Amino acid sequence: MNYQTPTLRRALAADYAIGLMPATARRRFDSLLLDDAALRVELGRWQDALASLSGGLPEHPVPDHVWAGIQARIEPQVLHLPVKKPVWRNVRLLAAACAVGVALLVGVLYPRDPGVTYNATLLNASQQPALRVQAVGDHLQIEALALAAVEPARDLELWAVPSGGKPISLGLVPANGKGRIQLSTAQQALLIKPLTLAVSLEPRGGSPTGQPTGPVLYQGQLASL
Repeated sequence: MNYQTPTLRRALAADYAIGLMPATARRRFDSLLLDDAALRVELGRWQDALASLSGGLPEHPVPDHVWAGIQARIEPQVLHLPVKKPVWRNVRLLAAACAVGVALLVGVLYPRDPGVTYNATLLNASQQPALRVQAVGDHLQIEALALAAVEPARDLELWAVPSGGKPISLGLVPANGKGRIQLSTAQQALLIKPLTLAVSLEPRGGSPTGQPTGPVLYQGQLASL
């Protein structure tokens, strides 16, 4: 997922402003806002647009003779005035309808990739986004954001860490930080549970023990979309 794509940035900012973004995704978006001034401007536009929907409207009473004229056209023999509903109730209904309309518009203009079911952004020790991992069917799509250089005799290995369990290898991160990791049926089943994804620095070819042997460089929570 390229956070520099204009359509994606607008969609994420809209989800954040409206309140449709899951808690995990909101925390990740918060971290992006810290270092991306343009993204903060985009979010501000959505917040200003939504705030304008919640403002109150001044009440303008309708003269009695206007109501009488309307009633006379509908029921010429009966001139009872209709009961007027409070203006604030109509304003609230209008604001709610507009908010729903904006949410539907975002979904139409900026649809998400239907093949992506789980997503994680792994952070480095400075809590900066370093690696994006997306589950797409029977494989993981890997995209480097800011990976540190790895010496030729080393590899980066991706691990699934269940809550209270031991790390389980998902495979080696592609050498250039971008590509896919094919998943077995057992590995795919892991993704439906709460997981932390972690990347460790290992000898060439991966850990010889089946468990991380080098330092953990990146980690993040796997969240469903």
